[in-house]
Amino acid sequence: MEYQTLFLVVSCLFPLAIYAYIISSRRNSRLPPGPKGFPVIGNLLQFGDKPHQSLSTLSKRYGPLMSLKLGSNTTIVISSPDITKEFFNTHDVAFLNRSVPKAIQLGDYHKYSIVWMVAGDQWRKLRRMTKEYIFSVQQLDASELLRREKVQDLVNHVNRCCIEEKALNIGACAFTTALNILSNFMFSMDLAQYDPKSTQEFQGLVLQVMQAGAKPGLLDLFPILHWLDPLELIWPENAYAKKMLTIFDKIISDRLQSRSNGVSTKNDDVLDLLLNQQSSFTQNDIRHIFLTLFVAGTDTTSSTLEWAMSELIRNPEKMKKARLEVDKLMQNNNNGSIQESDISQLTYLQAVIKETLRLHPPAPFLIPRQAIHDVTIQGFIVPKNAQILCNVWAMGRDPNIWSDPEMFMPERFLDVKIDYKGQDFELIPFGAGRRMCPGRNLASRMLHIILGSLIHKFDWKVVGNKRPQEIDMGEKFGITLQKAEPLRAIPIKL
Repeated sequence: MEYQTLFLVVSCLFPLAIYAYIISSRRNSRLPPGPKGFPVIGNLLQFGDKPHQSLSTLSKRYGPLMSLKLGSNTTIVISSPDITKEFFNTHDVAFLNRSVPKAIQLGDYHKYSIVWMVAGDQWRKLRRMTKEYIFSVQQLDASELLRREKVQDLVNHVNRCCIEEKALNIGACAFTTALNILSNFMFSMDLAQYDPKSTQEFQGLVLQVMQAGAKPGLLDLFPILHWLDPLELIWPENAYAKKMLTIFDKIISDRLQSRSNGVSTKNDDVLDLLLNQQSSFTQNDIRHIFLTLFVAGTDTTSSTLEWAMSELIRNPEKMKKARLEVDKLMQNNNNGSIQESDISQLTYLQAVIKETLRLHPPAPFLIPRQAIHDVTIQGFIVPKNAQILCNVWAMGRDPNIWSDPEMFMPERFLDVKIDYKGQDFELIPFGAGRRMCPGRNLASRMLHIILGSLIHKFDWKVVGNKRPQEIDMGEKFGITLQKAEPLRAIPIKL
């Protein structure tokens, strides 16, 4: 829709919006404190293009429990461990639902995705299924060999680049590895190769799907505009998700065809396990489970690895310390590669991952929650249907929680028992409560073995003769926190 048309619509609605704004101001006098907004648009200008940073700045003035108006919607921002615990522990049941962007609703994905659906019977069934058939300790242990094989594929690719003195896009390589680990875990096949075209195609789909839920669109901000569908305010933002579902539909159909023909797949992968449970789960359930897991599990993993490598390259003494720990362990390891059972002994590598997640949480606001009903917290009212943003990025850089919060210091985690399992609210990159990320254990295994393999056998030189400290650490906001400039580095065989 042209800007002139939008301006005309907003102008016509302006008097009504002013009246609604006055009435809502009186009605919301018990909301948490927050900056005064403008009529109609509320605090949109203060939200900015890097809202995790702008809201962190605002919270220093208005406190760790803050309210905003984004368009006509009430948003509650929390940015302290104590208040987060009240929301996601004490009152978790009241905030079980998600705030679903209209772009997600347009494709009805909120009806089928475990991430977005209402916390009812179907959500509990799918949650239980993922716990029992996908992310159980037994299932993860049984699939360890395939993860080692995919990480070895990465190491082989890096070795070839060493010979050719060729720079790598660290994030893209990590994405390919994470994608193939998941695709082999789910249905015993690779979905990408280590070439830019192969990786970029699927990565582009994932990023576009995630972008649909990243920032509020016009219909999220002004629900009153829903009647303007003929004016093409609604754009086909779900086309990328449909492309991914088409890929999964073909894989499922091929497997069903093989099974109907009496061909024994003998894969014992997640697809076989789910198809064996078709009395409980439909094919539509299965395809949306795959969509959710691939979107949630690839870009988050690769972006965290890219941040971790950036921090280690910028801090050579930290890189050396992490590498020495891995080298020492490998001296007594006849397998020649890091085993997942080794992770518990790699305390400094664990600290590196925690410190990366503190400074660069994959989802700076987690996935926004929604109040099911009015809730009183800290003497303020959190109204029904309010969107809840938990600013874990701000908590990770709070000087009241962490000493020298802007510094990359893995050592801070060596003498404390803080973990990211959802119980220590200072560090909850995977969320907390009943809607915590179910794939946390798989993500943790992947992060440690991939990062450990990249630093064990290779040193890294920044492209363009830059000093390591000159690596651009700028951020690009989305559901996942991306590096503004991809990390490109030349591997050097040790």
